[in-house]
Amino acid sequence: MIKATFLQSAPHLSSLGLMVSDIAPQPYTERAIDRKAGYKHHLTKEYLRHLQGSLMDICQREGLYQVDLLSPAAEKITQQEYHAQRRGQLNLDMANMEIMAEGIAPMKTKFETNKEKIRNAINDIAERAKSFEEFQRLLKAEYGIQVKDHRGRFSYLTSDRQKYISARKLGSHYGREYLLQLFEENALAAEQNQAQWAQDDPITILFIKSDLRLVVDLQNCIKAQQSRAYAQKVKISNLQQMAKTVAYIQEHGYDTQKKLQDTTDTIQSKMAKARSDAKLTEAKLKKVNEQIHYLGQYLSTKSVYADFLKSTNKKDFRQNHADEIAEYEEALQFLKQNSPDGKLPTMKDLRSEKELLVQQKSAQYETYQYFRDYHRELQTVCENVNHILDASQTKQQEQKKSHQSEHSI
Repeated sequence: MIKATFLQSAPHLSSLGLMVSDIAPQPYTERAIDRKAGYKHHLTKEYLRHLQGSLMDICQREGLYQVDLLSPAAEKITQQEYHAQRRGQLNLDMANMEIMAEGIAPMKTKFETNKEKIRNAINDIAERAKSFEEFQRLLKAEYGIQVKDHRGRFSYLTSDRQKYISARKLGSHYGREYLLQLFEENALAAEQNQAQWAQDDPITILFIKSDLRLVVDLQNCIKAQQSRAYAQKVKISNLQQMAKTVAYIQEHGYDTQKKLQDTTDTIQSKMAKARSDAKLTEAKLKKVNEQIHYLGQYLSTKSVYADFLKSTNKKDFRQNHADEIAEYEEALQFLKQNSPDGKLPTMKDLRSEKELLVQQKSAQYETYQYFRDYHRELQTVCENVNHILDASQTKQQEQKKSHQSEHSI
């Protein structure tokens, strides 16, 4: 039916591919004989694209499902990869049935080919990366996949291979042109989010630690009361710190004492949140370390426990291998309790998670130290401002008393 319909759309061709009538010049005809009756059509890339387009138009007109033949596939899956995935899934299902028969939940239920693993890794990193350099770094750090840009094409290399896999074998969404455009979109979206954050958050100025120090209270400084030279030195230092404090509040736009105090409180809350986040990540890291410990214990005693299950005299075997069996059961119980889905984690996944948590913890503690130093500086400014205002009020009161005494005289 499709063949007959196609011939109806191309009446100048016979079922043998011969020209039955002359046709007008077309973009896909390169030679003069390609348009004359009695000659066999000359198949070229342009003519093949014309036939593919015609076939797509026919399928669309007849209401048939049609794959886009003119555009490269977003995910290119060859017949070889398709059958490899089917065989791998079948073998995995059979292996999982044996594991489930022993009462253990399988760690993995879906088989992935090497190309599919690379596709999934690229999809994950490409959603976050804002440049090729960031994409290259994250892909290597999180998945152990190297990527190189050679002659305008991306190629990928996994840790278990020695030859790169070109992006053309993975699909158009894994090539250089598509990914670079995606990185630009991610960078633009990040800038817009940053601008929105900067508009809503009052703390937008990058904190640069200064050399501000507290103003010394001469009335409560015993050393200054005992030494006139030291007191004079402290007065000069206080004047310098007061001048720096005034310059600081003018530079940062603190026109009222309330605004300064509100900013200090805001930074203090951010500092507390950063510390809380770091402590939470630290707790997660501790839990992952425990999982790594017990998974290693489980794997090292798994063979002994398997021999125990096969043993005909389990009582004697348990007595002779009591420590190994106890360690196996302890590790298995811990891993099941800490696996919500009932699947035992792999050592590779746990170590990857640990690496990410270590990096996250380091970044969060740097953020905490940043806000801690910022808060300390603002506290110094607040106390110096209070000292300046108290000194000013004290001076005004003394002047007022002096004027009253003069009037009374």
